[in-house]
Amino acid sequence: MEHIVFLTGRLAEPSLRRVLAHLAPPEADAPFSWEVREIGLQVAALMTADMVQRRVAPPVAADRILLPGRCRGDVDALAAHFGVPVQRGPEELKDLPQFFRREARPVDLDAYTIAIFAEIVDAPRLPVEAIVDRARAYAADGANVIDLGGLPDTPFPHLEEAVLAVKDCGLRVSVDSQDTDELLRGGRAGADYLLSLTPDTLWIADEVAATPVVIARQPQDEASLWEAVERMQARGRPFLADAILDPIPYGLLASLVRYQRLRERFPQVQIMMGVGNLTELVEADTSGINAVMMGIAAELGASAVLTTQVSPHARRAVREADWARRIMHAAVSQQVLPKGLSDQLMTVHAKSPFPDAPEEIEAIAREVRDPNYRVQVSQQGVHVYNREGLRVAQDPFALWPQLRLENDASHAFYIGVEVARAQIAWQLGKRYVQDQPLDWGCAVDREAQDLQRWQAPGTTMTHRDKP
Repeated sequence: MEHIVFLTGRLAEPSLRRVLAHLAPPEADAPFSWEVREIGLQVAALMTADMVQRRVAPPVAADRILLPGRCRGDVDALAAHFGVPVQRGPEELKDLPQFFRREARPVDLDAYTIAIFAEIVDAPRLPVEAIVDRARAYAADGANVIDLGGLPDTPFPHLEEAVLAVKDCGLRVSVDSQDTDELLRGGRAGADYLLSLTPDTLWIADEVAATPVVIARQPQDEASLWEAVERMQARGRPFLADAILDPIPYGLLASLVRYQRLRERFPQVQIMMGVGNLTELVEADTSGINAVMMGIAAELGASAVLTTQVSPHARRAVREADWARRIMHAAVSQQVLPKGLSDQLMTVHAKSPFPDAPEEIEAIAREVRDPNYRVQVSQQGVHVYNREGLRVAQDPFALWPQLRLENDASHAFYIGVEVARAQIAWQLGKRYVQDQPLDWGCAVDREAQDLQRWQAPGTTMTHRDKP
């Protein structure tokens, strides 16, 4: 049985022991045995690797040492110092059960089968430099193909230059236009894909090497889509088929059924699904929309999705689609529910927003002997405490008169920021941790060290797999 030594601070030690006693009781056939060491530090979140090295003398009789999740410093150097593996745990000790469940069932979130086509919808109006900048940004967020979208009655004189410039960045390019001349020009310039050919324009596929995406003459005309598919199959050429996803309330359900019929009729055909008609045209948080649509695409066995980032509320659509395709690929390939795999798409709410009960916060507050304020959140509201007592309120303005910070501007500013964050967390049901920004998942950029600390066992954060 593995023996794990948990390092912690004085205030967190009782809670850590309670969590571990429930998680791995000594009398049960537990997955590991454990030992808690308080290293002479009041607040575990202030622990650093250098501090651990100074305060914990080797050897440590353990198979593994687990540090608080917010412990800063070189963990590999600590492992070399102690001669045993050293690892950061979760940021909140109440998350230890989930942490060990993930270890027991490692999930590879690096794998995916759906390529993301990210459309630059106004490419004809942008200079080449701006197209390249946007292409690089989309690729950094997970796009595999940069789609240059044409506009009706809008010339695109620099189309060839744009195709070459994006390809010079090492990226794949598709040209999306209703103008047959633009499709031909894009294909001859070296575009990898052309969107979209109907049975009447399939002749373009014979003129260029680009892989076509075929569609029906009209979205409801399934027979013409099947005709285009069968003609491309007869040619023996690679292609994708798109049944066109209609927006709400103009036939979303009917279009989903079309995709299902397309898959049933052609089990091996590569399918593309455009999701922009939902993410752009529904005023709702796009992380949830992308999660559901990627789940549908994964069940369908789709090979690609086409997405856009036009509306301000959809400005993270590519990044959300990237996370969603990885999560749904893991769920479908392992036949598990898409729960407990990643919280990156939970941008507004948290699964476990309030890990501490009011009674636990009160117990910790009674142990505090210094004037520094601590801030925590429970279902009851915002808790602010120091050696002078505990204050609880749901409105920060109700707390202010009790804190007596009128003559301490810097401290008042700090507490104002923290209490404002805490109120937002309480109102939305998000996890609040003092001195940490609220976690908005993939909706905001994360620092590299934060990504490393968040990363669960068995997952990766790279985009190495490209179609």
